[in-house]
Amino acid sequence: MRILFIDDEKDLLETLVEELKRKYKIDATSTGKDGLYKAQVNSYDLVVLDLGLPDMDGIEVLKEIRVDGATTPILILTGQSEIEKKVALLDAGADDYLTKPFSLDELKARIRALLRREFEAKTNVLEVADLKLDSERRLVWRNSQQIKLRRLEFDLLEFLMKNQGKVVSRAKILEHVWGSDVDPMNNSIDVHIKHLRDKIDRDFDTKLIETLHGEGYKLDEQS
Repeated sequence: MRILFIDDEKDLLETLVEELKRKYKIDATSTGKDGLYKAQVNSYDLVVLDLGLPDMDGIEVLKEIRVDGATTPILILTGQSEIEKKVALLDAGADDYLTKPFSLDELKARIRALLRREFEAKTNVLEVADLKLDSERRLVWRNSQQIKLRRLEFDLLEFLMKNQGKVVSRAKILEHVWGSDVDPMNNSIDVHIKHLRDKIDRDFDTKLIETLHGEGYKLDEQS
């Protein structure tokens, strides 16, 4: 598990890193700009973000992390205790918050709870290269950009991702996505494959969907 701490309180940061490094891989920074950069270029299981940063408002860092659809859990450390402020944090994309002063034991408990929730959520997430599909929430991202799909497009993509690297025939796709009573020569597959390519492949260098004429379709990182 990898955690990013963004906090400018040097003593607190050193204590947290020392306490948690035995169990987690820790990255730490004291500025909003560096924290935002790390959050955007690396993959974390949790971000712990202090609102009182020297160069940026912490809530702006929070919003920037969320702007491209990133779903990494974010725990906010704040000295603000007003209910309105806490509601604003949750509305901006925070998963939880902890009001200062707090005990180290409480912070560790909040971290464990968020990581446990993230682990459970990931069991519903399919990944191929930089393509992610959340089956439970029916959301799709490519390179952290959220992509809107229609129902059948989503179901088709999910079926291809569940069979990553395998060639799936038109008959199997029709059976699992459209239903068993559909004519195998129905051109709905071709139309929806084209729509998927337009949405998840066209604007990216790595193409994921491959057509194997006479055999079917394959989704893989090497396509």
